[in-house]
Amino acid sequence: MRIVKEPEERKSEILDAAEKLFAARGYEAATVNNILAAVKIAKGTFYYYFKSKEEVLDALIERRISEGMKKAEEIAASSLPPVEKLLAVIMAQKPQNQVQEDFNAVLHEKDNAKMHQKSLTQYILHLSPCLGKVVREGIKLGSFSTPFPNESAEILLCAALTLFDDAYFRWTSEEKAARTAAFLTVMERALGAKAGIFSGFAKVFT
Repeated sequence: MRIVKEPEERKSEILDAAEKLFAARGYEAATVNNILAAVKIAKGTFYYYFKSKEEVLDALIERRISEGMKKAEEIAASSLPPVEKLLAVIMAQKPQNQVQEDFNAVLHEKDNAKMHQKSLTQYILHLSPCLGKVVREGIKLGSFSTPFPNESAEILLCAALTLFDDAYFRWTSEEKAARTAAFLTVMERALGAKAGIFSGFAKVFT
């Protein structure tokens, strides 16, 4: 008996299978036929949802950002203090399992540079307003003092996503520790926070 699934469920299955294949084999090595075999669907079904393998990768990035944003908004709406919210929002964007870790490594491959840049850009554009909201809350409570909450959040996010991205820089442990300490100091000053208030952020970048 043929099983008919809802469109969103089928699309999600295709994305789940593709993410695992890309993570295990690499984006270039994995094929549409591999995805078809993993999901057990016909080629026509695949092309009903996606025009190409590239579009699947694009959708995976969008899904990851959407999931990250959902977590970020939940944290921003929580009762945590603003400083802890900033830490929690950033931590929530890190890979949650090995498949996501391996998929991130795929994005770091030289052949996927454009997709990697796109994912970083989308993270910055979508996450900055949420972080800006947390900064404004911190200003009201006296934790921060800056006339540019959104812009400061955007600049700090750009710096963090670039400086601590292994696709751009491969720091030694000592170099990374030094840059983490410097970044947290810059973060304090950019947001007008007390010295040492972000000391707990060091583990985010290690």
